[in-house]
Amino acid sequence: MQDPHGRRYRYPFINCTDCGPRFSIIRRLPYDRPATTMAGFAMCPDCAAEYGDIRSRRYHAQPNCCPVCGPRAIYRDAAGKPVAGDPIALAQKALAAGKIVAVKGTGGIHLACRADSPDAVARLRRRKHRPEKPLALMARDLSTAARFCRYTEEEAALLQSPRRPILLLAKKDPTGQTWLSATTRLGVMLPYTPLHILLLDGTFGGPDLLVMTSANRSGCPVLLDNEDAVSALQGIADGFLLHDRPIANRCDDSLAMVWRGAPVFFRRSRGYAPQPLLLDRDVTGVLAFGAEQKGSFAAGRGRHAFVSQYIGDLKNAETLDHYCTALTGTLSLFGLQPTVLVCDLHPDYASTREAEEMAARQHLPLRRVQHHWAHMAACMADNRLEGPVFGLIWDGTGLGEDGSIWGGEYLVGDYQHYHRVGSLRPVALPGGDACIAGIGRTALSLALDAGCPEAAPAFARREGVTALLKSGYRCVQSSGMGRLFDGVYSLLTGRTDADYDGQAPALLEALAEGADPADLYSPAYYEEDGVRRFDTRPLIRALCAAKTAGTGAAALAAGFQQALCRMALDQCRTLNPDGLPVVLSGGVFLNRALLEGVTALLEGAGYRVYTHRRVSPSDEGLALGQLAIGAAGL
Repeated sequence: MQDPHGRRYRYPFINCTDCGPRFSIIRRLPYDRPATTMAGFAMCPDCAAEYGDIRSRRYHAQPNCCPVCGPRAIYRDAAGKPVAGDPIALAQKALAAGKIVAVKGTGGIHLACRADSPDAVARLRRRKHRPEKPLALMARDLSTAARFCRYTEEEAALLQSPRRPILLLAKKDPTGQTWLSATTRLGVMLPYTPLHILLLDGTFGGPDLLVMTSANRSGCPVLLDNEDAVSALQGIADGFLLHDRPIANRCDDSLAMVWRGAPVFFRRSRGYAPQPLLLDRDVTGVLAFGAEQKGSFAAGRGRHAFVSQYIGDLKNAETLDHYCTALTGTLSLFGLQPTVLVCDLHPDYASTREAEEMAARQHLPLRRVQHHWAHMAACMADNRLEGPVFGLIWDGTGLGEDGSIWGGEYLVGDYQHYHRVGSLRPVALPGGDACIAGIGRTALSLALDAGCPEAAPAFARREGVTALLKSGYRCVQSSGMGRLFDGVYSLLTGRTDADYDGQAPALLEALAEGADPADLYSPAYYEEDGVRRFDTRPLIRALCAAKTAGTGAAALAAGFQQALCRMALDQCRTLNPDGLPVVLSGGVFLNRALLEGVTALLEGAGYRVYTHRRVSPSDEGLALGQLAIGAAGL
């Protein structure tokens, strides 16, 4: 690609048998050119000769092509009209001028702008209606990334690996680049296609560091089609760097952090899916439908689990359509024939409804599995454990066997049975789902419950919400750890609304980083229906009192996280007297401080601790646990 004398000089679709797209272009097996989206590009004599020559790097490289016979890039203006000239040059110049350019990659379309321009980023945020959510970056190389971030040897190796995920890297200045992320970390990836390498090479004055975020309507999956992109991104993109190779399978960028030398996934997708996971048991015929937020599915054949790529929140109709399309495509592509279906216990999840419809249509048995048990089983399967185990399952919400909302749970069990032995004191969520964005509501509920309502921040309709809490009307009881984080962050900072799901926990983690923790821990527990509950009221009172006394928010945030780690150890000592292996699962364990703190305390006490390595601890990885539970019941 960089050889001026080569026939593929600066060609954005160069590849060989060891590189290039596969999953994003394949329509069916076997993986031959007629079964891919390259079928419409007939090879020229030179490419055909390489393809047929066993001595060539391009022998049987299905996407083999060149500028004469292969896909072509094109640049369009803001109205979608083609612009004459070198598409890469036009895109680089537009980006250098601070414009927003839609860029078509292998698995979808991104929106790009220069990352070093707060004005360009602010314009992108305003147009995309994404005021605060962190934005991913694509850097030309490691030295470019090093201007903003620090990285370890393990992080550098993974960044440069063929998988090329987005990695969360520590900012050099933890308070810097706030226009990109309000936390102490930035999500960074390196170019993973020839087109990206050319776009960032600076030949025509383009920047070497770009914001590279998914091009989609709010809540919808990433765009794939050129004309759809031009239509949907009117008023957002100032230009379009597109190409004419169709995308058969949508695949977002994977997102991970490196912890103890290995990736922990926030999102497992491009570079990893649909590569099957090897398990320690036969899972043939089982199809698991996952949850609803961070929806995913998993299908089994032999000892292999085919876990879907990242899909998203199934409450959105377009995302649900993507889920159904990906499910049908995966079953067809790998010749999987379900004989047993498994879904979440929640009757209103879109994934549950899809499972029910398939079960009725194909006359298949359907098993409903409690959400947190599936989390525990997912970590067991991830680590090939047989059980029994002791599970610390901390997430936002999941329907419990008793009809309430669980989320800060301690379970004992295996793939066939489980028993809930511990939890958090439930907090009332006034208005139910309204508390996900209205974190001030949860703060008020916590403060009222703890007897210090004056500590709760002011917000619109506070009096009405107070009345709801006192009456109990439309107040769902939740032991969710994620909601506890929401409420505590609101109490600490006075912020009452979240811009995106999971924002408050992420900001609390960032606030606490590097601070000396205040001592807030009060080991208060009580027994209820055979479940040992951690009483949050003393912790909330201590936090509010320390804030009133002038303790800084950072020390309080660090103290809150430290208290949770100590609580985890206390619960394990009491509820796991046999010293069973401990598994950690649930989206809260994407908090690096909690993951490290809980693991270190438990290991220091002599417990064997297992965490997720191959799938995300969030709801995205839950389908793997459903799959294992379904197989154990066969």
